[in-house]
Formats: sequence, structure tokens, C-alpha cells
Amino acid sequence: MRAVRLPAIPIKAGFGPGAATWVLLQQVVVRGLVAVKFLVIGRILGPSAIGLASVALLAVAIAESLSDTGLAQAVIQGQSPPTREEAGAVWTTLATRGLLIGVLLVASAPLMDAQFHLGGAIGLVQLAALLPLLRGLASPAYFITQRERHFQHIAAIEVSSSCLDCGFGIGLALAGAGPYSLLLGMMIGEAFKSVVTWIVLSPRPPIRLRWSGIGHYVGFSRWIWASSVIILITNQFDKVVVGKLLGPTQLGAWQMSSKLAQMLLADAALALSQYLFPTFAAHHRGGPQSAARLFRLYLIVAVAGLACVVIVLRFAAEPLFSFVLGAAWLSAVPLFRIFVINMAISALNSVLASYLRAVGDARAVTVASLLQVVTLIVSVPPSLHLFGVTGVAWSMTFGLASCAAWMLFRVSRQK
Repeated sequence: MRAVRLPAIPIKAGFGPGAATWVLLQQVVVRGLVAVKFLVIGRILGPSAIGLASVALLAVAIAESLSDTGLAQAVIQGQSPPTREEAGAVWTTLATRGLLIGVLLVASAPLMDAQFHLGGAIGLVQLAALLPLLRGLASPAYFITQRERHFQHIAAIEVSSSCLDCGFGIGLALAGAGPYSLLLGMMIGEAFKSVVTWIVLSPRPPIRLRWSGIGHYVGFSRWIWASSVIILITNQFDKVVVGKLLGPTQLGAWQMSSKLAQMLLADAALALSQYLFPTFAAHHRGGPQSAARLFRLYLIVAVAGLACVVIVLRFAAEPLFSFVLGAAWLSAVPLFRIFVINMAISALNSVLASYLRAVGDARAVTVASLLQVVTLIVSVPPSLHLFGVTGVAWSMTFGLASCAAWMLFRVSRQK
């Protein structure tokens, strides 16, 4: 039997400016700093304060997803880099979007207060309104740098920004700033990042109002917007329900248990999927059977490993919360035990999605996401009515399982 020769995968090793090592380093350090920030501030402030800050960040996430222009991805994906005039139009559009989102959030702060039981803490939402503006003011040279695969520069900016976010956030929490510390740390990090993109990166676009000349990006960016809306529903639907119906304290417990389970399970799978997608694709180009065999191996290892981790974390949940977050968070242990199952299924879905996209069946992944959305919409209301916040968590499990079942079915249909 003739051995299949796989094509070379164009991934640079080492520490050159375009080396994949910088992407991995950035992921590890940034996610690690986010984990430290949330755990330390969560231990200092408790569930209620984290819930209040989460409502403000939820408002930002919804507004940014519904208004996602997709211009950043379009610049990276386009056949040729943008001219200085086109980059100027991109900056004008993104800065204007950030300003409009900020104005909308300030105007809607009283409504958010009434709907999510903020207890008059509308200043949190109004402060969070600065985040999209700070992000929108960043130079489009950042996207061009990503396009040109200068990962070293991107990693340096992201890690520095995360260090400032983490350091100032924890320092402000210790100084008594309460839930505002979480937002102020993020604002300092985002402001630093935006300023650095103008000082360090090139080419610098002209700073003047210009909207024309970027129509060719619209065809691609509209699909990014559609994808953002689907991701918004799958990622934020549960938080909206819990925050609106059960209040900030329950939302804080929900957020922290979800975040901790994500750090321990799903984040590692997300990083792994960045390796699996090009690897499966390379094997598929060499021969579909080669990719299928490799996929089955990774699937078996993933299922066995995730099952072991879930069992350990469910048994260790109470001492883990007591040691890491303190006694104030022990009420979140039942949620965490459900979320480790959720995140294990989500990790499995990352492997399935990587394989399906690698063999050219990206449509199956989109359909799976839509199926998850439908399942959530149908199952959450009765589950919430019957079982409260844990019912919502089990509905998420059902939605993720339906997503996995569909992708497994599509995998079984591959020739």
C-alpha cells in the first residue's frame, strides 16, 4: 500500500514575528490573566457585585453583536490590503459605531436598571458605554497587522493590555471600588490598546470623516453580522433570562460558575481546535480516510479525557469553590456541577466542528448552532418555571447536546 504524503502545513515555528508560537503564548497568558482577574475580584466582591458588573457587560455584548459590521474580518480576509483612504473609512465607520453604541447604552441605562434589578446602579451601564467607543477608536492598522500575520506585535499589545486590565482591576477592587473595578480595569486596558495601535502600528490612516470606498467589504461582512447574532443568542440568552428574572446575585453565581467551568474545560478545547482544523484539513487533502481515522482517534481521546475531568470536578466542586472563591460562593456549587457537563459537551463540539469544517461541511456547523438556539428558546421557559436557575442550566445542556448530536450525525454521513 502506498503511503499518503501529506502536504506541508504553513505554520512557522520558533519566535519569528509570524510564528504560531506567539498566538499560543497570547492565548495562554491572556486567558490566564482573565481567569486570575475574575477569581480574585470575585472572591473580594462576592456574587451580587459580580452580577451587577455582568449586567453592564451584557448590555455591551448585546449592543456590539447586533451592530457588528464585520469590517475587521473583511479587512483580514480581503484579496488586497486596504489603501490609506479605505483604512480611514474603516476607522470612521468603527469609531462612529462605537459612539452610537455608547450613546444608546447611556440612554437605555434606566431601562436596564428596571429590567435587571440593578438597585439604582445605572452608573455601571453608563460607565460601560465607554468600552465600545474606546474599541472603535483603535487604528485599523491593528487589523492590517493581523492580516500580514505579524503575530508578535499583536501578542505584545494584547498581553500588555490584559496585564493592565488585571492589575488595575484587582487593585481597584482592593481599594474599595466595588463592581466598578471590573469595568475600570477593562477601560484602562482598552484605552492603552487603542493608543498603542496608533503609536506603534502602521500604516496610519488619515483621521478625517470618510464613509465611502469600502462597499466591497459589505458582501463578506454581512455574514459576519449574521454569525454574530447567532453567537449572541447562544452565548447571552441564558444570562438575559437569569439576570432579568432572578436578579444580580443569581446572575453573579451563574457567571462565576460558568466562567470557572469554561476555564477548566472549554478554553483548552478552543485552543486545541485552532490546531485540529488545519491538521484535519491537511489529512483530508491527502485522503478522506486519513482524516477520518485521525478524527476518530481524537474523538475517543477527547471523550475519555473529558469524562474523567467531569467526574473529578463534580466531586471536587465544593472544596474548589471554598478554597478559590470563599464561602460566599458555595451557593453556586450546584450550578458549577451542571456547567462542567455543559463545557465538556462544548469542548466535544469544538472537535466535531473542526472536523466538519476541515472536510468542507461548514453548513452542518451553522445548522447545529441554529438547532441549539431553537432548543434553548423552546426549553428554557418551562425549565425556569419548574426548576429555577438550575433548570436554565440543564436547558443549556440539552441545547449543547442537540448541537453535538446533529454534528455526530453529519460526521456519520461523511463518505
